[in-house]
Amino acid sequence: MENFIVSARKYRPQTFDTVVGQQAITNTLKNAIRNNQLAQAFLFCGPRGVGKTTCARILAKTINCENITPTGEACDKCPSCISFNESASFNITELDGASNNSVDEIRNLVDKVRIPPQSGKYKVYIIDEVHMLSASAFNAFLKTLEEPPAYAKFILATTEKHKILPTILSRCQIFDFRRITVDDIVGHLKFVASHENIEAEEKALNVIAQKADGAMRDALSIFDQLVSFAGNKLTYETVLNNLNVLDYEYFFRITDCIHAGDIPSTLLIINEIIDKGFEGSHFMIGFGEHLRNLLVCKDPATIKLLETVPAVRERYLEQAAHCSSDFLIRLLDINNRCDLNYKISNNKRLHLELALMQMCLIQGQNNQVPENPAAKQAPVKASNQVKKSEPQQASHIVIPPKVKESKPFPGTISIKQTREKKEQKSSENPSSAEASQSIKQMAEPFTQEQLEEAWGEFTESVHQDLPHLYSTLKKYQPLLKNESMIEFCVDNKLLEEELHQKQNELLDFIRKRLKNTSIWLQIVVPVIPKENKPYTSRDKFSRMVEKNPDLLDLREQFGLDFE
Repeated sequence: MENFIVSARKYRPQTFDTVVGQQAITNTLKNAIRNNQLAQAFLFCGPRGVGKTTCARILAKTINCENITPTGEACDKCPSCISFNESASFNITELDGASNNSVDEIRNLVDKVRIPPQSGKYKVYIIDEVHMLSASAFNAFLKTLEEPPAYAKFILATTEKHKILPTILSRCQIFDFRRITVDDIVGHLKFVASHENIEAEEKALNVIAQKADGAMRDALSIFDQLVSFAGNKLTYETVLNNLNVLDYEYFFRITDCIHAGDIPSTLLIINEIIDKGFEGSHFMIGFGEHLRNLLVCKDPATIKLLETVPAVRERYLEQAAHCSSDFLIRLLDINNRCDLNYKISNNKRLHLELALMQMCLIQGQNNQVPENPAAKQAPVKASNQVKKSEPQQASHIVIPPKVKESKPFPGTISIKQTREKKEQKSSENPSSAEASQSIKQMAEPFTQEQLEEAWGEFTESVHQDLPHLYSTLKKYQPLLKNESMIEFCVDNKLLEEELHQKQNELLDFIRKRLKNTSIWLQIVVPVIPKENKPYTSRDKFSRMVEKNPDLLDLREQFGLDFE
């Protein structure tokens, strides 16, 4: 039985021209070889699987080639190239910095450097994962790295450049390898598939490339795994099932439902996704990427940031044309907030569904905004229960919790949010009518006293479990700013973050207790101006004179000094 060789080794590039996605670096190295301007030490740094060690081996092979081509490539025919291809070259030494990281190993290496090559021009030392060397090993390596013999060349490779001593960095030519783009990975996978007689769909290869996250070695490893399962035909569905990747079709469907404000269909789609075994956090990450792709499609200048196959690109462009930039940014904001609080939520599914329902109602809020600026300021009756003597305000005013940008929260649920189109649909479909009735809201007016009473009840409910939060809520009283906004002051940012974590639970309690779902909480941290403290005796005396000017006369009468 013939030994199997993984694609990452079988199709490892052998020349500079076959290296994928690093044209700038390979061109620089070829020019240095042609112009005889080789440095004594090179540092190749970058993420995993992007070709650092591969380029190091090609460079070592090329500079020892006896018949270098005019383009700066090795000939693959001379004895030096043949011995290198057979892994029998004595001029090239490859070390693993992780297992040879002691000072003794580096001293042995320095001793070997003193021996010139028996054949060929250079002795090349490739040290992979060089950041694993100890500090004493680096120090023992410094002098040799700075002034090696003319025949010695060092090529260092690392994924963590920041861990290398600055004294080492200053002695090397540094080449920063970039992540390989999705298009380049797909192109190389097509090349491998054609040589292996494997029929692969372009969409399937695109999913593999995105899963690899810029690493060609990872992409080839995933490719081999899928071929072992599917055989000679690699389909899009096979890749999705084996890599546990959520089909992008779900994201297009749920975006259409959100844009139409269809809450029941949105909940059914997310239920279908969860039934297939996907976690809510997995969906939010994918949906955030989908919204980001839609946003970059809004401007021709940013379409190049969209990394996908042409067929899917057309779908993105079509859907982006129906969604405004403001709408997409609001969806991204809600999705980001949901992702941040997902781990600490006790009911994760409800947390996700609530965020999606808030997204569905954004388009309805946009439709309710009056075009006439004067109409925006006109009062609207909040409820039949509002007294005539009280100033009338719009019942759909939404005041969000305080955020860093102090921007209104885009996904809040407001009163009278259902549109005429939904009402007509719900009247025809009884199930839709029940769904609409389930999210019906209340807007009963309340007073400051009623607010304080409800606030106190919630404060007492957390006394045993959260004593620190209890003391925070007990210290100050909430302030009713208007019909739907509560302002609460805390002493510092730490208390603000702690209260934000319980904000949803607090709001649910207050809204239910006061029968008003339009209530929102604004947490305020008062800004205390910094006072310049007096340090010297002169400063302290000046501060005392400001409070009591008679001290100045007293000092002059007795001839007192500051010391």
